[in-house]
Amino acid sequence: MKVGILRETRRWKDRRVAITPETAVMIRENYPNVELFVQTSQVRVHTDDEYREIGIPVVEDVSHCDLLIGVKEVAPETMIEGKTYIMFAHVAKKQGYNQGFFAEMALKKITLLDYEYFTDSKKNRLVAFGFWAGVVGSYYAFKGIAKRFLKVDIPGPEECRDLKELHHHLRQFKVPPLKIVLTGGGRVAAGALEIIREIGIPEVSPLDFINREYKHAVYSRLDPEDYVAPKDGTFSQQEFYKDPSDYVSKFQPYLENADVFIACHFWDSNSPVFFTKEQLADRKFAISLIADVSCDLEGPIPTTMRTSSIEEPFYDVNPYELAEEPAFSHSKNVTVMAVDNLPTALPLDASRTFARDLYTFVFPSIFGEDTEGIAERATILKQGQLTPVFSYLDSFLNKD
Repeated sequence: MKVGILRETRRWKDRRVAITPETAVMIRENYPNVELFVQTSQVRVHTDDEYREIGIPVVEDVSHCDLLIGVKEVAPETMIEGKTYIMFAHVAKKQGYNQGFFAEMALKKITLLDYEYFTDSKKNRLVAFGFWAGVVGSYYAFKGIAKRFLKVDIPGPEECRDLKELHHHLRQFKVPPLKIVLTGGGRVAAGALEIIREIGIPEVSPLDFINREYKHAVYSRLDPEDYVAPKDGTFSQQEFYKDPSDYVSKFQPYLENADVFIACHFWDSNSPVFFTKEQLADRKFAISLIADVSCDLEGPIPTTMRTSSIEEPFYDVNPYELAEEPAFSHSKNVTVMAVDNLPTALPLDASRTFARDLYTFVFPSIFGEDTEGIAERATILKQGQLTPVFSYLDSFLNKD
């Protein structure tokens, strides 16, 4: 099997890679039937020379490869007919912006495997960048705190080599006595907590967060039962995830007591919103900065009016007019961070852990026998045709 390691072509300046030199060595040593080739790149976090030094051929043309492995969607003009691709395709939830891209893959009889659907028998995801999204998103929250409350600038995460350097910059200022609320309990939240705990901010219970005042910074992490309630009966996490339309928000006390909101939750379109534009304009609304790591447009946080970029991560929202204004322009505005490709800002650490997880949990099914159905569950298209599990995408794929 000839495997091409793709450069990123869809997103400008995405420096991540799915197979690092470290992982390439392990593949070569343990899968003698696999021959690797790396596509040349001027921006990848690991240089062409790093691959050459371990004997991996660096090429421009990967059309001779059987399997092509990237991170994000490939540029449509680079698609090679009849090949097998592994990527985050962002099509299985009927993402409208990728409908044409999806149709092009089917037209070119491509076999598509999506990282999001590499799961074990219990439907647990095996590979993800979520932890690093949380790390970078939380770092941006504190960069915003330094700028908004202390008038201090610290370098952006994209200027840092790794997590260790992020930690160094965060130690350069003392966080003022703010109350920080964080929603979520998965990989993303774990990454955000990595930053919060490194700074040394103590955790308090949701009840104390609402009812007590502190002379130092504190944070509280909320699970769904802390911010939603059933319309009838008692809270059930299983039922909430199954049908969140039967629940209403009870986030109001946090709107009145938090200074900073770091959003790391999973959100379903049927879930209640965290707050409305009417609540935003209420004089009791206390939140000054929102780091929306989850970044659901037209979702549960009305101040997330658009995605932002690593180059310009912040913008302000006028709470009375729900209108965008320049970042940090007025003390009554809410400052928003809504970068939707956060792990790209820390490509070395993000690529390393992602590649190791691929090697450990996925590549045995790709380069060997798929005895547990891991590759099968992740296959959306097979030679341009929808697989049975993803047959629900038929109308989306063939939409005019």
